[in-house]
Amino acid sequence: MSQDPSAPRSTPLASGATQEVGEAVGALRGAPAGHAAKANGGLNGATVLAGDPALQLEQLLSLPAGRRIEPLTHFAEALAAAGPGHEATRSAAAEALLELINGYAGNARQRLSLGVALSRLGDPRLSRPADPDYWVTVTTDEGAVLQVGRFLVTNSELRAWFLAGGADDDANWSEEGLAWRDSGPPNWLALASDPAVRHLVEDNQPAAGPSWWEAEAYARASGARLPTVDEYRAVVRGLEKRPYPWGSPFGDGNANTREEALGQPCAVGLYLTDRTPEGVCDLAGNMGHWLADDSGSRRMLHPGSWARPSMAAWAKALEMADPDTRSADMSFRLVRGG
Repeated sequence: MSQDPSAPRSTPLASGATQEVGEAVGALRGAPAGHAAKANGGLNGATVLAGDPALQLEQLLSLPAGRRIEPLTHFAEALAAAGPGHEATRSAAAEALLELINGYAGNARQRLSLGVALSRLGDPRLSRPADPDYWVTVTTDEGAVLQVGRFLVTNSELRAWFLAGGADDDANWSEEGLAWRDSGPPNWLALASDPAVRHLVEDNQPAAGPSWWEAEAYARASGARLPTVDEYRAVVRGLEKRPYPWGSPFGDGNANTREEALGQPCAVGLYLTDRTPEGVCDLAGNMGHWLADDSGSRRMLHPGSWARPSMAAWAKALEMADPDTRSADMSFRLVRGG
């Protein structure tokens, strides 16, 4: 069954989280430092630079895939921590991480770490709306041709827009959105800059916690818009009327939902099954989606995310929230055309 559209949203990025998801987020407040200490396994930037990084990587790549996951993750994070330089080795390490990800190597938590390491090295998959490969063409069952963002808008993407002053340009905002912005709430960038939420705002993860107004403004600035409820369902279901992007049943390990117990978002496209045949990723899990439709003063959303159970991942699941809501399991995707 679909979710009750009147159900309240949870997990504000800033404060006031409900117990259900607030505990999931709160439990991670101290996680980044602990995760890094475990992941680095004694490696750090100085250790990597003390040797020959290219040779170290070559030795790691000689290991079988299953034994390569954790040492390559440690090496990549240490290389990233070393700062600029060794660009060829950084690029080769990123490609090696992607090879493991695309080969579906490792368990869910190992794959989460692969995605984080890839983010910190620089994920070559990430693009901007001006790039042709940002978009996937989807033809709906009614014959409409949509250009759909391959991934949800990433933290890297939204951060760059804020830093470039996009949110300061009145032309990017609707009249209601502008009134909200000018009422003085802290913006997404300010909240995402808090070190305590770094695990939520890795560059290659979906933008965590934008308000509906900010999502709308970024879409307008990009010459795009948010998908409608009907468009979202059409993309997920396809001509085959799939209940999930991969078909059915829901199964195990197909999407980043509560059942995976990661307790946080992961890199976009990490779950290879959670994508349509056309290549639109993360429609069932990872992050919920703000949608264009409204019901009075509230906005519709698809709730499937890392914090919600599989029932919320169904194509027809639907909820609503106030447009100023911030939730650590909410993001958005761009569409154009139709």
